[in-house]
Amino acid sequence: MYDAASIEERHKPTVTLVNRGFANDTESAARSQGLPGLRYIPAAVPCEASIMADIEAGVDGALDDIIGALTRPLTPEEKSPGGREPEKPARVIFKGSLREVNRFLYQRGWTDGLPIIPPTEEAVAEMLTGTDLPPDHLLGKLQSRMGKATIEKIAIAGVMAGCLPTHMPVLIAGTIDLLESEPGFTGYTTFGFSTGSWAPFWIINGPIRHQINVNSSSGALSPGNIANAAIGRAMGLIVKNIGGVRQGIEDMGVMGNPMKYTSVIAENEEESPWEPLHVEYGFKKEDSTVTLSFPQTYLQHWPYSADAQGVLRAVVDNTPRGMRRTIIFTPPHANNLAREGFGKEDVKKYIAENKLVPASIMRRMQMGRPPLDYGSIPEKDDELVPMIKDRRFIRVIVGGGPGAFIAHCVGGGATPGQKETQQIELPKSWDRLVARYKNVVPTYAKY
Repeated sequence: MYDAASIEERHKPTVTLVNRGFANDTESAARSQGLPGLRYIPAAVPCEASIMADIEAGVDGALDDIIGALTRPLTPEEKSPGGREPEKPARVIFKGSLREVNRFLYQRGWTDGLPIIPPTEEAVAEMLTGTDLPPDHLLGKLQSRMGKATIEKIAIAGVMAGCLPTHMPVLIAGTIDLLESEPGFTGYTTFGFSTGSWAPFWIINGPIRHQINVNSSSGALSPGNIANAAIGRAMGLIVKNIGGVRQGIEDMGVMGNPMKYTSVIAENEEESPWEPLHVEYGFKKEDSTVTLSFPQTYLQHWPYSADAQGVLRAVVDNTPRGMRRTIIFTPPHANNLAREGFGKEDVKKYIAENKLVPASIMRRMQMGRPPLDYGSIPEKDDELVPMIKDRRFIRVIVGGGPGAFIAHCVGGGATPGQKETQQIELPKSWDRLVARYKNVVPTYAKY
């Protein structure tokens, strides 16, 4: 619909043929371009169709409607699509019990389905102590609704998700990442509007990891730690409520992805034999950063043995289709690899050179799709070719607890050389703020 809007702005009539299951998405995209009356035909052609009989039947069934939509005179609303200015919302939108507030917000589509903390004036004011920026400071506008990402709206999302004020600098940096980095909102526009279920994955580096207790060890990607859980959840609410990306309307993932609730990890820099991710990307070790990607798939597997060959062969054999990925090695595996002379770049090189597939499979991967950056494909079907052409699409970090498992988060990284990491800026009162909230950690009883 963005293309149709661009053509219409050049005074050329358009009618867009869309799958009938994407009607809500289509209308949302048209409204976001200021052209709510853009004409489209919901056709019966299945998504990703490759059977010609189905395609021809769907097109034939829509042909009369296409001709009619192209020739029918414009309605008054279509001639003047500009809508009225939205009313300024009231400062207080609802009063009630915790249950009533949650039901009110849920029924308006403003939550992720789980209970939230009510964003009262008092709670939002406390969250704003985590930044020196004024509440009305505008970071930018997030697609698809071009919602204004102000500091106060970010604080509201943080309160709703259960964040602490010490999480605010990360939420602000994460929002800037969505606005400015190459994965950024492409993860929810190009990827999110697609039928793929791409989820934001946040990697935190630098001193802030310990200051706000971000888990990098056992169960780092599981429920249990407020920083890991609430930061990722808040970013999801920012995407939904400020960016306007809603389930089944703008987010058209076929299956969905549980990682969209939250997916946050800190790199275990202290037990890693390699330079941390943010240093690899040009930041100083004492900087704190957040790095964004949009994996669609998460998997874990055992190594064949603890030595370098056993670890790396298992990684190669368990590498699924897709070029971009983050591989998480536990500290023992990382140290065993380093002991045998493997740096991060050596690991990437090994994977890229050894993940080979027959040319016939590579050719099938391209059928019916835009050309992928795999280079030329040999004519012999059984000739082996590398699946990953550029090892810079492989990201390596260290994390996880005791045990042998290796994790892959597959998909959605930046094009090499493009921005994917944002430095976290701290308020002047940071040390005092950290001291106040440092001990908000779980203490488990012994059975």
